[in-house]
Amino acid sequence: MDKGNCSINFMTLIKEDPTATRENFGASFTPIFLQDIIPSIDKEFRTLTDRDNRAMAGLSWGGHQTFEIALRNLDKFSYIGSFSGALFLGEDQIDKAYDGVFADSKAFNKRVHTLFIGIGSEEGMGAKDLGKALQKRGINNIYYESPGTAHEWLTWRRCLKEFLPNLFR
Repeated sequence: MDKGNCSINFMTLIKEDPTATRENFGASFTPIFLQDIIPSIDKEFRTLTDRDNRAMAGLSWGGHQTFEIALRNLDKFSYIGSFSGALFLGEDQIDKAYDGVFADSKAFNKRVHTLFIGIGSEEGMGAKDLGKALQKRGINNIYYESPGTAHEWLTWRRCLKEFLPNLFR
């Protein structure tokens, strides 16, 4: 478990484009994760290193980073989870998102064994809309809504409880 190279709070400076700021926040994490963390885990622990035996999940901005990393590296991951993820994706952007990974639903569904999107019922993020939009395009996903919770640990613990049984089956 890593902090995703996000040690400081997200802030947009005066005259700075919020979209660019968001894209740069923790952006250096992808190479750290792929080139340092995964090899370190594989060296230190007895792991199965193929994509069918590798999962990635994250909460909040970590959910965003999970989608950024895992969906662009399906040669390494086949189980993907976002818990209250900062997913900035409108329905009209789905086909081009993450290098076009959702453009071919049959190919995606064959490669990704679990795509999990979880959120608290009191959060205002568009996770539910994203899950529905993906389903409408034929992309298999599991949408989970934690009842009565917001952007908090109880939501994320419940998401983890729902996500884990879907791994490595």
